Amino acid sequence: MQLTSTRNSLLQKIRKAAQTGRPTEEGWIIAEGPHLLAEALRGKWAIEKIFATPEAMERHRKLLLRPDAEIIEVSARAFASTAETQTGQGILAALLPPTWSWEDIASGESLLVILDGVQDTGNAGTIARSAEAFGATGLVFLEGCARVSNGKLLRASAGSIFRLPFLEGVPRADAVGWLRLSQMKIFGLSADGGLSLLNTDFRGRCALLTGAEGTGLSAEIAAVAQAVTIPTATVESLNAAVACSVALFEAARQRRMV
Repeated sequence: MQLTSTRNSLLQKIRKAAQTGRPTEEGWIIAEGPHLLAEALRGKWAIEKIFATPEAMERHRKLLLRPDAEIIEVSARAFASTAETQTGQGILAALLPPTWSWEDIASGESLLVILDGVQDTGNAGTIARSAEAFGATGLVFLEGCARVSNGKLLRASAGSIFRLPFLEGVPRADAVGWLRLSQMKIFGLSADGGLSLLNTDFRGRCALLTGAEGTGLSAEIAAVAQAVTIPTATVESLNAAVACSVALFEAARQRRMV
């Protein structure tokens, strides 16, 4: 059976989730394109349903044989009304992420990355990608951050968000309370001085806090962290994603030497 009507209730639900960047009522997050589907297959999220045009089903036949999920054929016209991007590639996947707790993401020699007020989806997704690349064990998105379900964040993460445990929408007060009890070393990136990154010890259990560009960390979160600054030659500060990536690289360098 092929879905052809743009008024189909299931397609309307998927369209709303894709275009608003919010999950469906079932908690499904919509990932668009064969690349993100392939990355999801390497990850920990459940693949609930796949929507594909006839052309995409033929072109990506081998990829679509891999998931243990219902595959729903959708006409090109109906699919075009559902996709978020203008250059859709004929595939949408409805994904369901696991649910994690603080204990899940901070056991053992953990390296947490905590985002505070990072609303730019490109920055948030890039941080997720760097976090995986440099050995972080989990991500925490505090309240007010970009949503994991946003398609731009998914694409910027290049699939890393499918493999890293995360918490989302965490109230700052809850995060402060947990961090105070965690017995972790807590470092907050700052453009206004602090301990040099080159003198920061990232060995052992650590949390790296990154704030939004311009405003930086909120006062509530900064109060529990040792400020860390990245030495630069002539620029005053770095893009939030760049700064976090540089710090994560240094953390990885130290931790691999242990």
